[in-house]
Amino acid sequence: MIIDIHGHYTTAPKALEDWRNRQVAGLKDPSVAPKASELKIGDDDIRESIEKNQLAKMKERGSDLTVFSPRASFMAHHIGNFETSATWAAICNELCHRVSQLFPDHFIGAAMLPQSPGVDPKTCLPELEKCVKEYGFVAINLNPDPSGGHWTAPPLPDRHWYPIYEKMVELEIPAMIHVSTSCNACFHTTGAHYLNADTTAFMQCLTSDLFKDFPTLKFVIPHGGGAVPYHWGRFRGLAQELKKPLLQEHLLNNIWFDTCVYHQPGIDLLTKVIPVENVLFASEMIGAVRGIDPETGHHFDDTKRYLEASTILSDEDRYKIYEGNARRVYPRMDRALKARGR
Repeated sequence: MIIDIHGHYTTAPKALEDWRNRQVAGLKDPSVAPKASELKIGDDDIRESIEKNQLAKMKERGSDLTVFSPRASFMAHHIGNFETSATWAAICNELCHRVSQLFPDHFIGAAMLPQSPGVDPKTCLPELEKCVKEYGFVAINLNPDPSGGHWTAPPLPDRHWYPIYEKMVELEIPAMIHVSTSCNACFHTTGAHYLNADTTAFMQCLTSDLFKDFPTLKFVIPHGGGAVPYHWGRFRGLAQELKKPLLQEHLLNNIWFDTCVYHQPGIDLLTKVIPVENVLFASEMIGAVRGIDPETGHHFDDTKRYLEASTILSDEDRYKIYEGNARRVYPRMDRALKARGR
């Protein structure tokens, strides 16, 4: 199997965005605020949004299963308050669940959390548990910066986040560390804020002893790990100066990187620097970079092509990246697949 661990519902029917616009407008004028029950999206609408987009490209490019979560830039935890986020997260998660029900062989869910700046993460736990226990979701997306580019939350190793980590360990689910829209003009959402956050999350873990408290906690750092693989020597040197163990021991039992790196040299560097056991196949398709690379004639986000063209990887390495590692990092997904004979 080829398992893509990073997919978002970026093609959801327009009714979802229209409802969200009304919800945001309702923060200033409560008279226009919609009820959740007013959102009407039929199964046929969902089928059309998936079959012509993600599913068509999966079949074309040769992937089998996508870990599917709400659109990351739409999470926008900085908007409104906890009630705003709670309603929005519940709606978006339910839509992803419906996708997984309509296309069970191709999609399995990962949850958006109802985070809100300055609010205790414990408030996220009911939605998290519902998504795992009722919807069969196998992971969560955790936003380390609910403020939208202003970084007002404590760093990830702070005890502020421990209620979520405790629940993750209990339920055997990993978290993809994924920010949302930047409302800080200094940071372009997908070109700067996402990659900054990936690098920042790794460094926050490096300077801490978080995984001594949670030895089975699992983080996936997307977009190839931001700057981390490219500056691996810097991080090894900083760990040494901070009297931390070697990174292999200190972090790589708990952190994985995905392959959302959109050119051959980037994938080659990632798989040469980072142990293959810590790399997970992903494309983020249909995501931030949708165009065709004029140098290759293929879509930038067709990441399987780069792995197939690699002269570094063996067939065993490719199996680990495509499937084997994901089954270890996402044990609930592994069990769900085995229950279906896959």
